[in-house]
Amino acid sequence: MEDKDIAIVTEATIRTLDNIRKVDKNGIEFWAARDLQELLGYSKWDNFKLAIDKAKMACESVGAMASHHFADIGKMVSLGSRAERNIDDVALSRYACYLIAMNGESSKPEIAAAQIYFAIQTRKQ
Repeated sequence: MEDKDIAIVTEATIRTLDNIRKVDKNGIEFWAARDLQELLGYSKWDNFKLAIDKAKMACESVGAMASHHFADIGKMVSLGSRAERNIDDVALSRYACYLIAMNGESSKPEIAAAQIYFAIQTRKQ
């Protein structure tokens, strides 16, 4: 991948990370892991869940409470037969997203772009 391609991926990822950010009724921002998963280049939930678990361990290793940054939530998805099913999802704080990016598969350009985004945004905070 050439530098210009990386710049395009980075710009697109930054715009999309801003777009998928949510704010709860208390004004607290978060990202849904299922939304973040594909953006970071993970096609399978099980693989992304491993990255989340690794980030939780990193969080706890510095003395932070993982439960303050990684909240288990459900998400309803439509099945082909008009039925719906609840699937696992995780509400992620900015810090949790940063840890996932820092502990993700560094060979993915999407991970590199997310690392840049969360480093810059965390510094702004």
